[in-house]
Amino acid sequence: MTAKPRKTLGLMLVLFLFSVAVRGQAPYWPGWRGSLRDGKSPDTNLLKQWPAEGPERLWKADGIGNGFSNVAVAGGMIYTTGDIDDRLILFAFDLDGKQKWKIDVDAAWIRSHSGSRSTPMIDGGKLYLISGNGLVGCYDAKTGTRIWDRTMREFGGKTPGWGYAESVLIYQNLAIVTPGGEKCIVALDKTTGETVWTSQGFKAGAQYSSCHVFTYQGMPMIVNGTQQGIVCVDPKDGRVLWSNPFSARNTANCPTPVFSDGYVFWANGYGKGGICFKLTVTGGQVGAEEVWWTKDMNCHHGGYIVHNGYIYGNNGGGWTCLDLKSGRKMWKERGVRKGSVCFADGMLYLFGERGGTAGLATCSPDGMEMRGSFDVQGSGSSWAHPVVIGGRLYLRYDTNLYCYDVRIQGR
Repeated sequence: MTAKPRKTLGLMLVLFLFSVAVRGQAPYWPGWRGSLRDGKSPDTNLLKQWPAEGPERLWKADGIGNGFSNVAVAGGMIYTTGDIDDRLILFAFDLDGKQKWKIDVDAAWIRSHSGSRSTPMIDGGKLYLISGNGLVGCYDAKTGTRIWDRTMREFGGKTPGWGYAESVLIYQNLAIVTPGGEKCIVALDKTTGETVWTSQGFKAGAQYSSCHVFTYQGMPMIVNGTQQGIVCVDPKDGRVLWSNPFSARNTANCPTPVFSDGYVFWANGYGKGGICFKLTVTGGQVGAEEVWWTKDMNCHHGGYIVHNGYIYGNNGGGWTCLDLKSGRKMWKERGVRKGSVCFADGMLYLFGERGGTAGLATCSPDGMEMRGSFDVQGSGSSWAHPVVIGGRLYLRYDTNLYCYDVRIQGR
């Protein structure tokens, strides 16, 4: 008669301890577009409607310099970059917004559209960063101490017109970047910086997107956009698996390609629109069939996410939802006009390019409903994407970094 209650109490204790451990985990958004590079946060129990004045602001860090670098959040720290005077500065803050350290990384990008670009990438206590001039560096994430560095020029890379804006991809023991040229994509040993492989057989200029890695039917793949179109390589040796010239020689190709359910989608601005490929894997060979293309997602650099079989993304001066498998346009709405996006807990977090307007919207193929908006201070273009992690919304605009509590209180 007593064994069953003891088992029940034991199970309850295990579940309680597990829930405490989960709640106690440090928020983890290690770099560009999150841990899976899909722009989607694992957070739950978030507000579905903002107050008229917006969610509660927890803190603001100002003076972080000019730039468009997003934040990385890992190990109880927040990282971002900014240009101050003529130098690129890497900042580390604690979760209360107090600066822990800052280091001088490289000369600032002072040519067209000056400002910092790359988002730091955190992995295994190390931080990886690319400067606008193409310096690839590895640093101690606790102290900022430089561990190694390389330059894109070493691989024949030519700095694109608006500087290198890519964020380093970490895959297993590799730090992967896109210098462009004959050795378009390069894998470095993430510990030492030594070259592991360079891609061959695909010559292309670097652009402004970042590599995305995924596995389909047991086959790992790395895909990125370039000046000559989209390319996919094998992360084991850099061999080209497939490529397509869509958006070749465009003014600029900025968004990172996304993968979902066997499909790869890539869209760009300047009137190009988007293209979708259906992948097949046979005997180690990969096929990429073009299944549809569209002018209904003219995405400059605000990005897009895929959720439950639908693509949600920036389309010129507004927002559009497309069916992933057919490309059918479900709706087009104004939202916060042109801007960037992050997904969390079934909602879209939008950040307008002009005026620093943040918005909360529903994420449904049936239409977009705005559930609140507010403005943050700054000037110029706000090109840094919003980040939602640990129940907080991070917005970077101009020289300011803002942190807001977007949790349902008591959860």
